[in-house]
Amino acid sequence: MAKTKTAYFCQNCGTSSPKWIGKCNSCGEWNTYVEEIVETASKAPAWQEKGERNERSAQPRRLDEITLGDEQRTSLPDQELTRVLGGGIVPGSVTLVGGEPGIGKSTLMLQVALSLGNMPILYVSGEESEQQIRMRAERLGALNTNCLILTETDVDAILRHASSIQPGLIVIDSIQTLQTSKVESSAGSVTQIRECTAELIRFAKMKSIPVMLIGHITKEGQIAGPKVLEHMVDTVLQFEGDRHHIYRILRATKNRFGSTAEIGIYEMQGAGLIEVNDPSDILISQREERLSGTAICATLEGIRPLLVEAQALVSSAVYGTPQRSATGFDLRRLNMLLAVLEKRCGFKLGAKDVFLNMAGGLRVEDPAIDLGILCAVLSSSEDQAIPTRICFAGEVGLSGEIRPVTRVEQRISEASKLGFKQLVLSKYNMKGLDRSRLGNIELIPVARVDEVFDLVFANV
Repeated sequence: MAKTKTAYFCQNCGTSSPKWIGKCNSCGEWNTYVEEIVETASKAPAWQEKGERNERSAQPRRLDEITLGDEQRTSLPDQELTRVLGGGIVPGSVTLVGGEPGIGKSTLMLQVALSLGNMPILYVSGEESEQQIRMRAERLGALNTNCLILTETDVDAILRHASSIQPGLIVIDSIQTLQTSKVESSAGSVTQIRECTAELIRFAKMKSIPVMLIGHITKEGQIAGPKVLEHMVDTVLQFEGDRHHIYRILRATKNRFGSTAEIGIYEMQGAGLIEVNDPSDILISQREERLSGTAICATLEGIRPLLVEAQALVSSAVYGTPQRSATGFDLRRLNMLLAVLEKRCGFKLGAKDVFLNMAGGLRVEDPAIDLGILCAVLSSSEDQAIPTRICFAGEVGLSGEIRPVTRVEQRISEASKLGFKQLVLSKYNMKGLDRSRLGNIELIPVARVDEVFDLVFANV
């Protein structure tokens, strides 16, 4: 019989200990160690053939002796997901998709599985029955005969089926429901998640079959399970957005095969997730009347230029301490910008409440929207509307100067395409700028924050 032993594992970070301890030495959490039975006898997986067990034994090789294969990425009909992944699915890669319950993770993965009709796809579900998956597929309006559905939670059985089918893609929904016989603990525990993921990664690398895992998240918004799970996989995608609204944002927080700055935007409809090819239209509210407290900012997400609307509300503080609130923007940076307004421009906002919201549910970290946020705050404070056909792109320094931003030509082209007549930017961005390719938009260079106020609000 195989020898077994017990060990204690932290349910927060996955650190093991031979005995129970109250405080984890790795993550600092209290009372997170749980005793689990671990099988120490190692044996080859059932899916692995005898001839394959020694063919990939590691040997040291010189770098110039390593040959690159001609493996191509699998392009997807979903252009948003293709952009976020860096150009498609890499053979043998393991991708983890996380998000809140009901956000659309399973819908997105089923759409991907149903859209690839030129290869067999294995869709494994440990949460839903075959009938439930069939009902969702009919709602999505696509029944792919090459998409094979398997309702199973045993990793060994899943990999045996995958080894015989040799699919072009494996989708696991979800990793927290799987378990392996090597570990005697319940599904969803730290040890089970780690061992099941390691087995799937080993299979994906040996067979060059890409695997996409759906993962649950905790109440803090982190992917459930040990933190090492995110280090093990090749790509981590985060599905963001409010499930009570129709727009969803897919963002890569880790990507070994592409950039982590790209985002994909979807619209949740009755027929599934619909790609949003022109997100600037949905991020800018369509209104007829001019309203104070709104400004259009030109930002970048990866290689994609976006125009987003910053909404600000400045009012007298009812209570003793003024409130500061920011949705979709860093609150500490907002406080810094308010301090610049007070110190360099003389606007007394210390006794007023300031609320900021980035319309559309998008979280923006690009410093180029600083100038637009300042103008939105000033517009609300003075109750004067900004002209509708003007937008902003500039970083604000602590001394009140307007600093240049990167890739300004893309921002200008996007603003011109959407019909904006003027764009306020740093005068340092004007050097070497080819105006002949930028359309009919008027560029307004500024050097300091007080100049912006005079230009924008002088003729209002």
